[in-house]
Amino acid sequence: MSTNYITRAGAKKLQEELANLRKGRPKIVQDVADAAAQGDRSENAEYIYGKRKLREIDRRIHFLTKRLEAAQVVEPRENESKIFFGATVEVEDEDGKRATYRIVGEDEIDLRLGHVSWKSPIGRALLKKEEGDVVMLRRPNGDVELSVVAVRYE
Repeated sequence: MSTNYITRAGAKKLQEELANLRKGRPKIVQDVADAAAQGDRSENAEYIYGKRKLREIDRRIHFLTKRLEAAQVVEPRENESKIFFGATVEVEDEDGKRATYRIVGEDEIDLRLGHVSWKSPIGRALLKKEEGDVVMLRRPNGDVELSVVAVRYE
């Protein structure tokens, strides 16, 4: 697995999720054991559902453990005018519509908040640009020019 760049807040969020899964897992194990003690497992919905839930939890724990092992926390730069990992960027398109994006790791993507991966098309287009630059973003429904209005690090 390649290096997983992530912000400090993103790493903390993944660690909290992992801790919560590990804390809740024993209860699910006990529920499955109780359901198994009831007899015929092939028709026991509680047992079947519990086993499925346990597999999902184990799969997520494994995934988060691997992602955190490969994680490299990147601290946002300070007093930087160029766009790098962790930057919050305000852009304006050809129609004057503004949008704000934060360049983050793959595990932190949240489009509702404007968090985009540094590997995404918009993330790659914006990296190393600075305020006043114009970038061409290729989209399925046509290319669009974006002007970088502001760059800040939080």
